[in-house]
Amino acid sequence: MPAVPTYWDYLKLDQLLDLQGGLEGDEDQLLTDELHFIIVHQAYELWFKLVLRSMRLARNALQKQRVDEETIPHVAHHLRRVNAIMKLGVQQFEVMETLTPQDFLDFRDKLMPSSGFQSFQMRELEILMGLEEAERIHYGGVDPIRHISEIASDTPAGRLANARIGAVREEQTLLACVHQWLYRTPVQGSTPSDPGDEDVVNQFIEEYLASLDGSLDDNLSRLTSVLPDSKGMAQRFDTIREAARAFLMAEGSHLPEDQRKRQKRIRAAALFIESYRHLPLLSWPRLLLDVVVEMEEQLVLWRHRHARMVERLIGRRVGTGGSGGVDYLDKTGRYRVFKDLWAVRTLLLPRKQLPAVRNAERYGFSTD
Repeated sequence: MPAVPTYWDYLKLDQLLDLQGGLEGDEDQLLTDELHFIIVHQAYELWFKLVLRSMRLARNALQKQRVDEETIPHVAHHLRRVNAIMKLGVQQFEVMETLTPQDFLDFRDKLMPSSGFQSFQMRELEILMGLEEAERIHYGGVDPIRHISEIASDTPAGRLANARIGAVREEQTLLACVHQWLYRTPVQGSTPSDPGDEDVVNQFIEEYLASLDGSLDDNLSRLTSVLPDSKGMAQRFDTIREAARAFLMAEGSHLPEDQRKRQKRIRAAALFIESYRHLPLLSWPRLLLDVVVEMEEQLVLWRHRHARMVERLIGRRVGTGGSGGVDYLDKTGRYRVFKDLWAVRTLLLPRKQLPAVRNAERYGFSTD
């Protein structure tokens, strides 16, 4: 007679519940507060595992040469799961904070020089999203990725850390796939393979900038009628105009001309989707962009909440791994991967001020 599956066998509970022994390998030798510390951090690592799986599923769907309309809801669904996990991760710090500063100090020193800084799944998550190595913040001159590589000794976990970091560096990032998908998005009905596509994109940008100028003029007039320093206000608005043109035309990016044109089209497509989301075939793409922005927002909030939890427990002490502790964590809160999607929101106009849509029929549902 075949064995009947049980809940505990399916979840491997005998193995799972035997993993909280800490350095001693015996949880009976641990303070209850240390057991609490271990379980909370193991739970985070399990959530990171699911986040990575969901992000790769989304990345794999978007990196295809053709992304069908019905694929977008599927991608958005799995990235929403990532967002739900990150929200839960923020709330989970409340559980961590039931550990008092004095209780933590009772076992903190035994952690040195280990640190959450060494979480290779968090580093893997950052790389998979698309964080550039040049933008990664070091602490005390230490590169987090190199640090993990150097301490990955002849232990199973160390070898796993090295292998995972090495492998994810060879993968295409979610950022690159989102850009690839945006690049192919029809702007005013035109795609990159259509004759004259560059002219269509340029015309859309110029028309949009003209509408933006009109909106800024109206706002400036309202402000200067009631506020002093009209000259200073006008200068600030001129700075906004210049920045908007430089962004949409991809000026000053120091990229080769072909890459600059590609970047321009990507930004124009993101702006087009956000602006004309009322068109049926742009509703899901717009939702996808919003889910991606929310994903990064939730990660930023997680980093901020993490820093405040650490500050509450240890103040401004040096981290167990030798980092600047809270100072280092606060700096990582400035990371932004999907910069263009954030920047586009600065340029959005009220619907009544948008340029007219051309070839609107291309964005309607098919009647075939």
